[in-house]
Amino acid sequence: MEGGMVEADASAFRECLSLSYKNPYVLRLAFSAGIGGLLFGYDTGVISGALLYIRDDFKAVDRETWLQEAIVSMALAGAIIGASVGGWINDRFGRKKAILIADALFFIGSIVMAAATSPAILIVGRVFVGLGVGMASMASPLYISEASPTRVRGALVSLNGFFITGGQFLAYCINLAFTSAPGTWRWMLGVAAAPAFIQIVLMLLLPESPRWLFRKGREEDAKSILRKIYPPEEVDSEINALKDSVEMEIKDSESTGKVSIITLLKTKTVRRGLYAGMGLQIFQQFVGINTVMYYSPTIVQLAGFASNRTALLLSLVTAGLNAFGSILSIYFIDRTGRKKLVLFSLSGVIVALVVLTVVFHESATHSPMVSTLDTSHYSNYTCPDYKSAGTSANWDCTKCLKATPDCGFCVSQVNKLLHGACLVSNETTKDMCQNNEGKLWYTEGCPSKSGWVALIGLSLYIIFFSPGMGTVPWVVNSEIYPLRYRGICGGMASTSNWISNLIVAQSFLSLTQAIGTAYTFMIFIFITIAAIIFVIIFVPETKGLPIEEVENMLDNRSLHFKFWQRKRRTSYPGVELPHKNHQIN
Repeated sequence: MEGGMVEADASAFRECLSLSYKNPYVLRLAFSAGIGGLLFGYDTGVISGALLYIRDDFKAVDRETWLQEAIVSMALAGAIIGASVGGWINDRFGRKKAILIADALFFIGSIVMAAATSPAILIVGRVFVGLGVGMASMASPLYISEASPTRVRGALVSLNGFFITGGQFLAYCINLAFTSAPGTWRWMLGVAAAPAFIQIVLMLLLPESPRWLFRKGREEDAKSILRKIYPPEEVDSEINALKDSVEMEIKDSESTGKVSIITLLKTKTVRRGLYAGMGLQIFQQFVGINTVMYYSPTIVQLAGFASNRTALLLSLVTAGLNAFGSILSIYFIDRTGRKKLVLFSLSGVIVALVVLTVVFHESATHSPMVSTLDTSHYSNYTCPDYKSAGTSANWDCTKCLKATPDCGFCVSQVNKLLHGACLVSNETTKDMCQNNEGKLWYTEGCPSKSGWVALIGLSLYIIFFSPGMGTVPWVVNSEIYPLRYRGICGGMASTSNWISNLIVAQSFLSLTQAIGTAYTFMIFIFITIAAIIFVIIFVPETKGLPIEEVENMLDNRSLHFKFWQRKRRTSYPGVELPHKNHQIN
């Protein structure tokens, strides 16, 4: 109910499941729009695996770290623009058209990437994909939120989060499937056009958001859709509440004029909503999630697993855990509430980051030594820095991999934890080490006896992050703003997410090279602690609340320390509150 508070508990999840046979129309809307999340997730997941093979085809990408970061980051730059413009497009042309435009951009970008003949063309394709992903990242949850009954709104919006993580899992499966196919990375990136085309077809068959239609004066169209979403005994009160809400906002818009940044900041409820919404989106990125997802194959190599295929296979495990965590979110988000779930999530993330910090510090300080004898077997391919160093006897694998130009570590599978050779990194030495000698070739990380512990740390990170911090920011941002400002505020929050994403993606590899992986994860620990403090103070609990109640809460107070207390039921004139155990028919 939009007009009255509905208490969400365990029955909300059961009601969400019952929609499959009681009201499949609602699930059809949610699943069709949720494919936008699948596009989002597929892109963030596929590039991490494809990058391993792009480096093999384009030598400049293999030599230059900045090119690797550019291939990842240009999609993020496009997403920033897409999210920024997407807010205006959502409010002006509707949620449905915004999703369709996003699909078209993603489809074009996927084709361009698959056909790229140089890093420059590949980057152009990444920009197109980024524009589409940026628009879809805020349009899809917004559409689902506005087309969902209040009681199961959190669970249905969480479906978008499941699609994001499911897209990442699908990307790793595709990456693994095409590791031996000709044109490996081209297939990985080109397959992404399929879900974009599917969503275009599905969205053409679906209506516009009923709340947007009401806001634009198309009341009869909106009522027709709402009658399909709500059971007969609830639909009239829902229509009346929505009508009152829209009339109030129209009066407000007449008194304040056009929407501008100044207007937003002067409106107390919107300003406080932006604190919470944008803050959650920024912290979602700065606690390091997309560092894990974008570079998880590289991180697995840093943990000591040399094979690209092995790295992709192990990354598939973390992607699967991410998708499983999203399923848990669908169950818990309307039961425990958004705030408690995200605080539990962040607390677990700290534990996982501590494990990763300790493991990677141990790996760096107990790295296998470079053997002068082993290296002498490859006298023509010895790493130049190692050859010229006067203290070469003190070199270990970690120091070898930090040398300039790039060097690699060739080591026997039997003695990989003891000693190996430090050689210049190129295809010739790689093939000579792996194929001729049957040894292991490391360029991203050194072999370590604690490699499996690093994988456990990554898995713990995903298990804790995904149900809470992975989903809650999108759910809160889809429901915390007044209808009039929902598109532009959602766009601002999504933009802050993508800007933060860009900063992290651009800096992670450079940061690990400068201070090491262990200290990079330590930085994420302190950021996560700051995120917990922020959530406790600034983020309200929106579980089971209608939009009007969220606005009242933000209007009455800006700080929300007592997140464990249940909210008081509030009624509105002319709106009948349903019984807490009332089921959706």
